[in-house]
Amino acid sequence: MNISRTAVPLRAGCQTFTWEMLGAVWRDRPDELLASIAAAGYSGVEITDTMIGDYAGKPQAFGRALDRHGLTLVAFACGSASGFTEEAALSQDLAMAERAADFTAAFPGALLSFGSATVMSEGPRDAKFATAAQFYEEAAERGRAAGVDVAVHPSSHHDTLLLTRADYDALFALLDPQRVGWVPDTGHILRGGQDIFDTLRTYRDRIRYLHLKDVDAAGQWQMLGAGVCNTRAVVDIVAAAPRFNGWLVLEEESEEARRDPAKAVGKNRDALRDLGV
Repeated sequence: MNISRTAVPLRAGCQTFTWEMLGAVWRDRPDELLASIAAAGYSGVEITDTMIGDYAGKPQAFGRALDRHGLTLVAFACGSASGFTEEAALSQDLAMAERAADFTAAFPGALLSFGSATVMSEGPRDAKFATAAQFYEEAAERGRAAGVDVAVHPSSHHDTLLLTRADYDALFALLDPQRVGWVPDTGHILRGGQDIFDTLRTYRDRIRYLHLKDVDAAGQWQMLGAGVCNTRAVVDIVAAAPRFNGWLVLEEESEEARRDPAKAVGKNRDALRDLGV
């Protein structure tokens, strides 16, 4: 049985963080990542600023590498040591955002994704939300000037500012949904104890593309389909979102992925085929 579709076709992409978890051994090897992702049957890739390697600032060269492997750039994902919550780092972070937008602009349809606001120092949470919102809004303006759509990707990792539904509500209340999109991540939403269906429906107009991951009832990472995430129901909700671009990006963080990233992302691709994607 296939997942119900809208006018936007569903496409499978892969996020390079699966390899980034392994540390420096995989840095500066983007061609090997692209080869593994293409061999697993994905048609798109979301690459991080950490894993872009020697292609950083070289969009034409990276475009040729994508072409060699038959891949489309879904998104360029960027983070910062500031966690986007340090006011003193705002100008530096925005300069990075402008460079990233210029890079992403070379790939029609690709988005610029910024990581989760993260608590990096002591201070009032309200002030950190305000700083993060200012960054995301002003980064989106840099993206608009370059012709690139910008989105935020909340996570459940250590010291994230964006874990619970209350956290999502607090940030999204400060962001213009027409300017700053959202990349929901099924695993991170579930690890935050949220009602995933309600969160997705409430903020559906912000959704640009989707990260698919799975966890067990205790919040431990599992391979797609081995945990509690109802992937079919999630995709049905997201597929109806008005600005969803059709990309389902798989990002695997389980122990199986740590042992063999290429094999793990291949198994996840098979799981999506079972759903008709």
